[in-house]
Amino acid sequence: DFGHSSELAFVVEPSDDIAVQEQPLILYCQVEGIQPITITWRKNGVMIVDSENAFMLANGSLYVSRFQRVRGDGSSDEGEYDCMAQNHYGLVVSRKAKIQAATMSDFHIHPQNAVVEEGGVARFQCQIHGLPEPVILWHKNSMPVNTDNERYTLLPKGVLQITGLRAEDSGIFHCVATNIANVKFSREARLTVSGSHSSVYKDPMILVGPENLTLTVHQTAVLECIATGNPRPIVSWSRLDGRPIGVEGIQVLGTGNLMISDLTVQHSGIYVCAANKPGTRVRRTAQGSLVVQAPAEFVQHPQSISRPVGTTAIFTCVAQGEPPPQITWLRNGQILETSDHIKLKNNNSTLSIYGINQTDEAIYQCLAENSAGSTQASARLTVLWADGLPSPPQAVRAETVSATTIQVSWEKPLQNTKEIIGYVLHIRKAADPVEMEYQEAVSKSTFQQLVTDLEPSTSYSFYIKAYTSRGASKASEVTVVSTLGEVPAMPSLFIKVINSTAVQATWEPSIKLGQHEGFKLYYRKVHLAHYTGPVLLASNVTAYNITHLDASVVYEVKLLAYNQHGDGDSTVRFVSLRETVERTVLNPPCDCMKDEQNNKTSTTGIIIGIHIGITCIIFCILFLMFGYRGRLMMCKNVQEQLSTPQIPRSQRSTAGLILNGAARRDRDDRDLNGKQLDMNELERLFPASPSQEQQDKGMTSAHSPPAPHDDTQISTLPLDEFSIIEEQPDPLPKPPCGGSPPAPAPDHGPANEG
Repeated sequence: DFGHSSELAFVVEPSDDIAVQEQPLILYCQVEGIQPITITWRKNGVMIVDSENAFMLANGSLYVSRFQRVRGDGSSDEGEYDCMAQNHYGLVVSRKAKIQAATMSDFHIHPQNAVVEEGGVARFQCQIHGLPEPVILWHKNSMPVNTDNERYTLLPKGVLQITGLRAEDSGIFHCVATNIANVKFSREARLTVSGSHSSVYKDPMILVGPENLTLTVHQTAVLECIATGNPRPIVSWSRLDGRPIGVEGIQVLGTGNLMISDLTVQHSGIYVCAANKPGTRVRRTAQGSLVVQAPAEFVQHPQSISRPVGTTAIFTCVAQGEPPPQITWLRNGQILETSDHIKLKNNNSTLSIYGINQTDEAIYQCLAENSAGSTQASARLTVLWADGLPSPPQAVRAETVSATTIQVSWEKPLQNTKEIIGYVLHIRKAADPVEMEYQEAVSKSTFQQLVTDLEPSTSYSFYIKAYTSRGASKASEVTVVSTLGEVPAMPSLFIKVINSTAVQATWEPSIKLGQHEGFKLYYRKVHLAHYTGPVLLASNVTAYNITHLDASVVYEVKLLAYNQHGDGDSTVRFVSLRETVERTVLNPPCDCMKDEQNNKTSTTGIIIGIHIGITCIIFCILFLMFGYRGRLMMCKNVQEQLSTPQIPRSQRSTAGLILNGAARRDRDDRDLNGKQLDMNELERLFPASPSQEQQDKGMTSAHSPPAPHDDTQISTLPLDEFSIIEEQPDPLPKPPCGGSPPAPAPDHGPANEG
């Protein structure tokens, strides 16, 4: 366990810089760790030798006396610089510092003359490339533009906006670009403000919308949006994905430009500028994308570790950034090459070293790099080795016993054997990676081990280590041997009788049988000695039909799987077709076509019978209706002949018959010459229960007004939907048609509803 001061690590690393032509440049590098420490510098991967132009200072920094973009021999001081530090524990390399020369090109966009009416919007633009990014200022009539005037907006990319134009805004404009390399002036442009403010309506229009920007975190983004129209449109901003823009670090420049300070990755997105006509939904939009990059930075640094010989060392290095960084591993400053015992996983975030030995002791570095920047972190692997440990076991041999078993034997080490407490056998499929290795422990007095449960026809590697209480020996030599091949397992066979002359043999899917090439099928009559077959079937076949069999005998069916090592055990089944023949004789097969015709005929007969029954019911109802109507007419004629004197309304009480639950009509409007119904006829047509007959005996029908013969209707509803209400009988009831007058009914009140 080493303290922080013992680790070889960078305190200060060189950083990206922009150098001025013919000016000195210093690149800083400071390291801590156990002395002595040697520091060297590289440019583009090539070692820098001290010279008059470039040499290393006492504190480890690199000094370039006169930086030159292009030297006389064609070389350049521009490039990627890194410093390397080394002590007896290992070597580390700093991050790469990108050094560029300060430059400034000529203007490639100059301001243009403009004529704009009063109250309108004027926009001038000039663009120039340079390192570092030039600062652009505007002059009007050879004087700096007054930035205190809120109608004047200066954007960082060399744009000048003037809103609400007035006559005094007319003049000559040009821009001035400045950086550490140079100062340059653009061409001049004249602004003319003409006429007076117009009141003519104009639709909103976006003159210039936001452009696509790619910036780095902590920088400032300015999204331009300038719009015109009459009335002057209202400019608003939103994100295309619907997320809120927020308020922190957000500022509006001029009449609609959006400025975002201290950028973060979350600010990336597509921004939409909308010009809205006041009081309406009329709008115009423009959009631009903002991409914010973040340099690589570590979320988890690799940690220095100490491990005994023969164990596994794991380093983890997790980095983040935008775009996601690429991770590279170095071993003592050199690119780490993977091998059987050195593996990289999880997009190079995890470094695993299996079966470590003293040669693996080094400083391992994780470099994370993307287009926005790079960073590095280092960790040291210390391999623990105790004096007096046993030498490796000797004469390791492996012999194949069967398809699943190998016997491994060895001899004890040549040196330091007294403290041995046991051996560990390391086993792995030869085709598997090292991390798939597993171990079996063996006692110190045993020098052979039977390894079982192996796979047939597979190569395995073996090596041995001797263990003491203080650690393990180095690994023995590796021996590789293969298991024997194995014949397939016995398949599961099932026999299904198809008919009196054929059966179907089916078996389990071939995946359950191990390695095999196909199947062999045999069959014979049980009283015969020889089989028919073999029938060779492919490994993906799971069924076969055996036909042209004799129904009077019993058959034996045999199935086995085979491969290049031979035939596997067979599965045997016996089958008889005699019972199938007997069932066929006792239960002959049905004539499906005939049964179908019988079914169709039976269905047709049922339908015809239903129609005949419905017709009969209709005729019966019609017969009852006309017969009942005729009897009513006869009653009317007889009553007219009897000429019974009318009883005053005040002395008469009638019994009302209410059909279908209908309300009684107003009897005051009925004709006083209404006729009585024949109660016997009503009872004959609608028979009631005995109790109801006793209650209803002697009841008279309610008076109904005379109606023409063709208005008479007979209800065919069932009797349980009728209700009969009895009132006090008339003092002199009329005799029913064709009978003698009944005796006066006692006054017992209304009868219960039927």
